[in-house]
Amino acid sequence: MAILRFKALELVDQRQPLAVDITGERRSDAFGKNVFNLDAMRATMPGEYFKKLQAAIKQGSPVERSVADAVASAMKTWAMAKGATHYTHWFQPLTGATAEKHDSFFDLNSDGRPIENFKGSALVQQEPDASSFPNGGIRNTFEARGYTAWDPTSPAFIIETASAKTLCIPTIFVAYTGEALDYKAPLLKSLAALEKAAVDVCQYFDKDVQRVHTTLGIEQEYFLVDKALYAARPDLVMTGRTLFGHAPAKGQQLEDHYFGSIPARVHAYMLDFEEESNKLGIPLRTRHNEVAPHQFECAPTFEDANLAVDHNQLLMDIMERVADKHNFKVLLHEKPFAGVNGSGKHNNWAMSTDTGVNLLAPGRRPKENLQFLAFFITTIKAVHRYGELLRASIASASNDHRLGANEAPPAIMSVFVGSMLDSVLDELERTAKVPLDKGDNIYLKLGIDKIPAILLDNTDRNRTSPFAFTGNKFELRAVGSSANCSSAMTTLNAIVAEQLIDFKTSVDKLIDQGKKKEVAIVEVLREYVISSKNIRFEGNGYSDEWKDEAAKRGLANVPTTPQALDAFVQDEAAVLFERHHIFSHIELHARHEILLEDYIKKIQIESRVMGDLAVNHIIPTAVAYQTKLITNIRGLRELGLDDENSEVTLNTIKAISRHIFTIKTQVDEMTNARKVANKIDDTRERAVAYCDTVKSHFDTIRRSVDKLELMVADEDWPLVKYRELLFRH
Repeated sequence: MAILRFKALELVDQRQPLAVDITGERRSDAFGKNVFNLDAMRATMPGEYFKKLQAAIKQGSPVERSVADAVASAMKTWAMAKGATHYTHWFQPLTGATAEKHDSFFDLNSDGRPIENFKGSALVQQEPDASSFPNGGIRNTFEARGYTAWDPTSPAFIIETASAKTLCIPTIFVAYTGEALDYKAPLLKSLAALEKAAVDVCQYFDKDVQRVHTTLGIEQEYFLVDKALYAARPDLVMTGRTLFGHAPAKGQQLEDHYFGSIPARVHAYMLDFEEESNKLGIPLRTRHNEVAPHQFECAPTFEDANLAVDHNQLLMDIMERVADKHNFKVLLHEKPFAGVNGSGKHNNWAMSTDTGVNLLAPGRRPKENLQFLAFFITTIKAVHRYGELLRASIASASNDHRLGANEAPPAIMSVFVGSMLDSVLDELERTAKVPLDKGDNIYLKLGIDKIPAILLDNTDRNRTSPFAFTGNKFELRAVGSSANCSSAMTTLNAIVAEQLIDFKTSVDKLIDQGKKKEVAIVEVLREYVISSKNIRFEGNGYSDEWKDEAAKRGLANVPTTPQALDAFVQDEAAVLFERHHIFSHIELHARHEILLEDYIKKIQIESRVMGDLAVNHIIPTAVAYQTKLITNIRGLRELGLDDENSEVTLNTIKAISRHIFTIKTQVDEMTNARKVANKIDDTRERAVAYCDTVKSHFDTIRRSVDKLELMVADEDWPLVKYRELLFRH
């Protein structure tokens, strides 16, 4: 192993930045060139069918078979003109990765003659094996049938590799019996539910509003390590994170990496994956160094939420593929290195009308600000009411390492709105009961007209808040860097839709009692402000004082995934998701089972890798070095030089023995705990056992291994060290 480490370091020192050709067309001209977008459709489809397709997408109605045939024919013509030979239904199963099964355009006709063929039936539906993907018991292994179904709201695209070009068609993935087995289907249902609820509320303010789109901008953080160094770390290869590694003398404490000059090899890599992303219509706008050494971030312009999620999944695929070409490995794990910042994926969420209004942006007139407050306060109320469910939506084994680790939001759900808006809400709470005489200006008397038209920079930002208002959107900062954002967005859309429905019901009831519409709206908003006040927090979410304060406020603090996921199987969650036709009872419990199994498997893999490295690599290395020291002492004594130096060496030998004993004992106990946990039939109890007993040994084993790293000679240590992983590039 030590030989592998030093060979890897030699390779790194020989690396040069890869040349990336960006001398061709402008990025704006190349944007979306590999996407079957509106321009491509217009150029290849008959006008009649193009209009029918757009109408179906806009109205959310099924696409007619004749239209599907026309789309398929146009799509095939376009794709083959670009060199594509195969097509695939591109979907997002509950593995967390994307999936695809390639079929050729090549076919034989009834006469046995070769043709290129792609019909509407192949566009609309395909049949992958549903039993081989996570399904939570919905499908038996002998019941294989499942369907992928075309999502016409997300355009098809062509993936180019060195050897082939493939037409990819975004789809949902469902079981033969109709249950969703992916992330996209529930997301689409939640978007529809939120749109309907939001449009109904918008009617109070603007009768012209017919559609409300959920918009999303997803910031992606990641680490890069050299491919050779990655290959020399079995824990990185098998688990995505380093299970061992002593902190280097220099980490991120000087804060010199953040927004610093981008290293040459990394810059070439960024240019390359940005060019690939641009061709696929992913509107990347920013790139920069993040806080931790060799940590970076890229971020796009906001888009329709469904498309934004598809683009983020596609972006992660592109980043990994392009990294390989540049002799890098991109690490999307939330906490690949201990002692430095982990990686998140901030979700910037808002709602916009078809009249061009961002519902979370204050307007220039008091009436517009009342509309803003209606959606702003209702969203806060939704997070207060369903905070534990929102926490469950971002739970995972990898994100547990990051949440609350003083570089990410805590596991406690809270909302930051900024001092200015906080004072507006306080004033609304105080003054909403003032008597109104005929002719009074309700907006003036309630302080609503005091909201400035431009709010973007009227308050500071709070990086410790999991759900922060940032001027014209909410930023869900708790989502992990490796996650599919659909999970969190489906939940957020659902809880806001539910609260908007309740809001409208309450307002209509007051109007029916004879109250003026504006007065009724303000009364309900005031009640929401009062009842959800505990969720608003403007201070330091990292502090221990906040944990105590949150407990007093009745806010849950659930730091581990098995317990956090309980929120999905509470009656309140079932009522919510079933009411909006997002998840059935069966689907919800299946998701819970899948997420628990995923947690168990990831901790199980980490435990096995940790045991293997400790027993088969670390202990033998320590014993061999210990033997060298023993030989040294014997030599000194034979020469009559048994002095203070041999005493120091003897103490080192004893310390090594203690750490070897600790490692071996803890690994054995961890292995036995794993065996006990594996015999537990109940999935939730098994996950808790892995969390509380198996995982409890990780830190103790790691401490001793990391101490040995400081004792054993550098030339003998088998694992690539942190200083090499984070600073050699």
